[in-house]
Amino acid sequence: MCGIAGKLLFDGESRVSRREIEMMLRPMRHRGPDGEDVYLSGNVGLGHLRLAIIDLDTGGEPMPNEDKTVWIIFNGEIYNFQELRHNLLEKGHVFRSKSDTEVILHLYEELGPECVRELRGMFAFALWDSNRRRLFVARDRVGIKPLYYACSGKAFHFASELKGLITDPTINRDLDPFALRSFLSFNYVPGEATLFRAIRKLLPGHYILIEDGKLTQRQYWDLRFESREDSVIFEDAVDELYSLLASTVASHMIADVPVGVLLSGGVDSSAVLSFAVNGTKEKLRSFTVGFESHGNGVVDERPYARMSAQRFGTEHYETSISAADFWDFLPSYLWHMEEPVCEPPAVALYYVSKLARNYVKVLLSGEGGDEAFAGYPNYPNMLRLQRLGNALGLLARPAGTGISLLGGLFGDERVDRYGNALGRSLSSQYFSRTSGPTAFFNRHAAQLFAPEYLEGGLSSQADQLIATLTARVSNEPLLNQMLYVDTKTWLPDDLLVKADKMTMANSLELRVPLLDHKVLEFAASLPPEFKVRGKQTKRILKAAFAKALPREILERKKAGFPVPYERWLRGELRHSVEEVLLSSRAASRGYFRKGTVRRLLQSNRANGSYPKEVFSLLALELWHQAFIDTPSAAFGRKASAEVVLKKDIGSSALKV
Repeated sequence: MCGIAGKLLFDGESRVSRREIEMMLRPMRHRGPDGEDVYLSGNVGLGHLRLAIIDLDTGGEPMPNEDKTVWIIFNGEIYNFQELRHNLLEKGHVFRSKSDTEVILHLYEELGPECVRELRGMFAFALWDSNRRRLFVARDRVGIKPLYYACSGKAFHFASELKGLITDPTINRDLDPFALRSFLSFNYVPGEATLFRAIRKLLPGHYILIEDGKLTQRQYWDLRFESREDSVIFEDAVDELYSLLASTVASHMIADVPVGVLLSGGVDSSAVLSFAVNGTKEKLRSFTVGFESHGNGVVDERPYARMSAQRFGTEHYETSISAADFWDFLPSYLWHMEEPVCEPPAVALYYVSKLARNYVKVLLSGEGGDEAFAGYPNYPNMLRLQRLGNALGLLARPAGTGISLLGGLFGDERVDRYGNALGRSLSSQYFSRTSGPTAFFNRHAAQLFAPEYLEGGLSSQADQLIATLTARVSNEPLLNQMLYVDTKTWLPDDLLVKADKMTMANSLELRVPLLDHKVLEFAASLPPEFKVRGKQTKRILKAAFAKALPREILERKKAGFPVPYERWLRGELRHSVEEVLLSSRAASRGYFRKGTVRRLLQSNRANGSYPKEVFSLLALELWHQAFIDTPSAAFGRKASAEVVLKKDIGSSALKV
């Protein structure tokens, strides 16, 4: 796990300077505190920050092949690198290290860009082939590792983080209004876009080639729901899944540094732990987080995590956070996330990662189990809704309209959403598991946005994206359609952004075995009823661990570090939040009608309504302060924009 950055000037006579690359690396040093180096060759420059995990002595980067005609910078881990290395040695390749990075180099020499198809792991890398004058940039299949880029008529820039790009004053930081609307439609920015018009995300499962002045982007992997034989037996599939997960977790335990497990007290992380304890000679460490004065219906994960830790004999550690901790971290939250994602549990992940970094350098987590095996409650709810719609026939839409109206009348967002969905196609009402057309920012856009943000088709962007995604799986059962949409939107652009950015903020590598592409492909091949039956979610995963995990964990409702931010926003943090959102600075952005924002805050204060919306607006304003208001030069200085923002928000001290 590392940080990478680079620049290719299209004018072959131009030169990239060391200082340019070092400036790109500087604000990302938390990603690689163990080493820094730069490769320069005329119009190309590659920079690398190392977090040493495998081959601590000879795995430094940028790394060349034998004759130094091909150079690579790499962020991630390749879990099948030993097998690939063995095959490459048999073909005559000579290795100077024991790292997985060098395997990619030699595999490229064999297969060219198609080498990515052989890699099993998480990765974002850039490779410079000096003979072909070719830059090859690739990202892993599901987007576990981030990669941002900017391409102008003069240069191609790329980096692991947005901060690495905006150190360059030639990269425009104008806001993309389409991305702003997408953020408020989804609670994150889906797809290629970022809030900067000039900066894009390389999509998961894609690579970019730049050769002879031409940029080509290609997709090398997609999630396919290729059904298994009709005769597949549930019990046989359970055994196959158990064996697959055992081997997958074992491969994810490979490291030359201490490895631990992040425990949420749920099925996924406990399942990973059950295998991980067999993958180390030392006593395994596990970590979890809770919240001070949790109460009031907020689930405390710690008792369940202790239960798993005791069952598998780990050395277990806990931490807790308060409303004050939550508020104090928000400037850093936006600084590290770089995108105003509505993901309060990310704050909890930061604090538990901070704890873990005192003991380990690598963490395994259960992230992805819900996306692979359908663990969220909206999946069975939508399936029941589909059956009801089929039974009602032509009456489905009138009934749905009535249910939706009742939900709106009583302020029940879930009833409103499901009523609106009754009798409708998935593409018209399902943006992802977290959003749809009934969400406040979508339904009340005319009351919220300034007139210029209601023009030019801005509101149709979400519809177009989801229509494109659902069209690819239109012949699949409803469950598969939802899983595909979430794998393409929510998973890479919310869940995995949080997972990477919050752990790397503490220079800690997070591995996610349940998102190994072999596991995802196996899950996609299963009949939908193997994953959801009635109200039961993750049916096959729970069956695989029925004997290994405590019943209390198998049967509990999904939680997953449930931060009590709703209570904090209308309680301890209310005055501070209002001071930020109703400030003259926030109003000067010109995006929103201040009266609507004020009414939203009043509704939240009165009855707890719209906590996600309040947090989203707060995150957006703090993001502006960090990434729009702060000069580009600040990102390349040791006194970073994070410090600037911390000083700025300090004027809005926590008021209880």
